[in-house]
Amino acid sequence: MQKLTFILLFTIVFFSAKATLLAQAKNSKPNIIIVFTDDQGYQDVGVFGAPSINTPNLDKMAENGIKFTDFYSASSVCSPSRAALLTGSYPNRVGVPQVLWSNLSGGLSNEETTIANMLKKQNYATACIGKWHLGDKQEYLPTSQGFDMYYGIPFSNDMSVNPKSKIAKNIVFREGMTLDSLRDNKWRAGRVPLLQQDEVIEYPVDQSRITQRYTEQALNFIKQNKNEHFFLYLAHSMPHIPLYASANFKGKSKRGLYGDAVEEIDWSVGEILKTLMEEGIDENTLVIFTSDNGPWTSRGVNGGSALPLRGQKNETFEGGFRVPMIAQWNGEIKPASVSDKVISTIDVLPTVAYLTGADLPEYKIDGKNVWPILSGKQNKKSPHKKEGFFYYKDFNLEAVRQGDWKLRIIKDDVALYNLKDDISEQINLASTYPKKVKKLKKLMLDFDEELQKNKRNQKHLRSK
Repeated sequence: MQKLTFILLFTIVFFSAKATLLAQAKNSKPNIIIVFTDDQGYQDVGVFGAPSINTPNLDKMAENGIKFTDFYSASSVCSPSRAALLTGSYPNRVGVPQVLWSNLSGGLSNEETTIANMLKKQNYATACIGKWHLGDKQEYLPTSQGFDMYYGIPFSNDMSVNPKSKIAKNIVFREGMTLDSLRDNKWRAGRVPLLQQDEVIEYPVDQSRITQRYTEQALNFIKQNKNEHFFLYLAHSMPHIPLYASANFKGKSKRGLYGDAVEEIDWSVGEILKTLMEEGIDENTLVIFTSDNGPWTSRGVNGGSALPLRGQKNETFEGGFRVPMIAQWNGEIKPASVSDKVISTIDVLPTVAYLTGADLPEYKIDGKNVWPILSGKQNKKSPHKKEGFFYYKDFNLEAVRQGDWKLRIIKDDVALYNLKDDISEQINLASTYPKKVKKLKKLMLDFDEELQKNKRNQKHLRSK
């Protein structure tokens, strides 16, 4: 009897301990949410100095987490910046050096390992909601790139539908459009489709409600997968032009329609953070907020602000590449942290791999695990301080940052800036520090030579 009791107690203890360890192992892997906006400038968040745009939810997120003053997208335009984020590599390495237009061949090769591919192997549920812009042919859509679910506009919201798109049986046509007009191959700027999985479900989509609808889909995904691990990539179509905001936000911002669009995105972030708390998973979820590239300042009132930085999207000045970034993970990221360490979107994939125990791709990537910096708990050096951070425009490497120094070379125009003393890139020190120019130029040449030798999937470049 005593022996039987002992065996029973041992069995109970053993399986209880095993269940506890399994629960701990499960909880040790965080959910991942990336909120990626479109053309939102460095200054266009309250905690980054926005003078007339209210972003209380993002400001609160910074209070609860960490704000980065020197965070970089790996491109100053849409498609390359997204390729870099999802693959952990400079866009030129993975065959997406330029913007991909709708209805053109080309896209991010599905031979690449995206964050979604990587986390699927860890049994994560994966969703892409919003702007994709990495190819709108079937083979390039999110459902072919590791995502279980896709809901969104497959490219920039100023483009036109691909007439070869797959059409849902219950498609909703608006604004007098028909199946014939969808198929007629006429360019209708701003009349873009809404896709669910790989089918067009609405054409043209009602963009005034697009941020709201993306948010509804995101909250549903979170609630449906709250008891599992999940990866949510929420890529807003705003505040890229044409600008839209729903009735609850239109006309409310002091910054006009651009501000309305940003304030609605801020609301969206607030809804996500509130839902995480209500579902009891905020302490097991890493949330990252950033922008794909700098603002379209040449659009005037319809563009954002990169102040005090110089430049805009499609340029290799700081205003094109340096973007706002805030991260929150309650209990894991030190609250109210601020970091000036140079990190980039290319660092997201390897950092997520570290946090989830996922395997990195077998081929070379450019990003590094920056969790010691991201957590705000350790004053680690940037992994790019010695190696440098590189600024590509289209097929050309135009600039490098190493520490506080930045060298920018366009043909015969050579400019050297000390970003610590001259954040606005106004004082060219090239003639004062010729040795520094020589050193950084060699760093650029050596890196570009390596990348050109080891770049992948160039057959997937779009037609010119």
